[in-house]
Amino acid sequence: MFRKLFSRPSGPPAANYAAPDGTLIYAIGDVHGRLDLLTDLERMIVRDADGRDAHRRLIVYLGDYVDRGYETRGVLDHLLDEGPAGFERVFIKGNHEAFLLRFLEDSSVARQWFSNGGIETLMSYGVESSMDANQASRMQSEFRHAFPDAHRDFLAAMPVLHREGGYAFVHAGVRPGVALDEQDPDDLLWIRGEFLDDPSDHGVVVVHGHTVVDHPVDRPNRIGVDTGAYATGHLTCVVLQGHERTFLET
Repeated sequence: MFRKLFSRPSGPPAANYAAPDGTLIYAIGDVHGRLDLLTDLERMIVRDADGRDAHRRLIVYLGDYVDRGYETRGVLDHLLDEGPAGFERVFIKGNHEAFLLRFLEDSSVARQWFSNGGIETLMSYGVESSMDANQASRMQSEFRHAFPDAHRDFLAAMPVLHREGGYAFVHAGVRPGVALDEQDPDDLLWIRGEFLDDPSDHGVVVVHGHTVVDHPVDRPNRIGVDTGAYATGHLTCVVLQGHERTFLET
């Protein structure tokens, strides 16, 4: 693995779009079962924070911890541990967490979930897996038995939005023209085009994952950090301090 710490040109954010005074924020994109990359990036975060002056240090995880990669169980166990010393942590729910929880209750979503990485999640819990949707009920039953209550409760309790100063952290994005406190949770989990293509001011800078990009996207109204870690090996986070935005990447 290698380290990158870089900034990208962008239009200047409005003066009030800044991290709270004294707060250093790291927002990590979609992990998707890559425990190896997550632990690498967290070590990079600790080293980076050691060189910065801040009385409060926060890591925001932007969702999609599960599916696609082969270590979903390990990722959730890791996130349930204490985490890096001296850091607060916030865990945002992603659409893949919502998908997993739905499968536990409704096996009819099996085909869609399996084709989007659910098979790899089942395998990580030791469930004998198949793309055959006719076996969905059997796999659901085995998964219910294998999936720890602590993991279920952890995913179910995750918020879909978190705000710090002039930044709002969500998994997918926001519905343009809708106030933050009136957003539909489904939009926060799933939205793409209407949000990604909209240049308007959302009242905050929206920090999100969900949509894979070759390089982090840094625009005046949004920051996207899903660099397809499960396939590319590049797990990315944005570093926010005052008005400064930089990036770390495995």
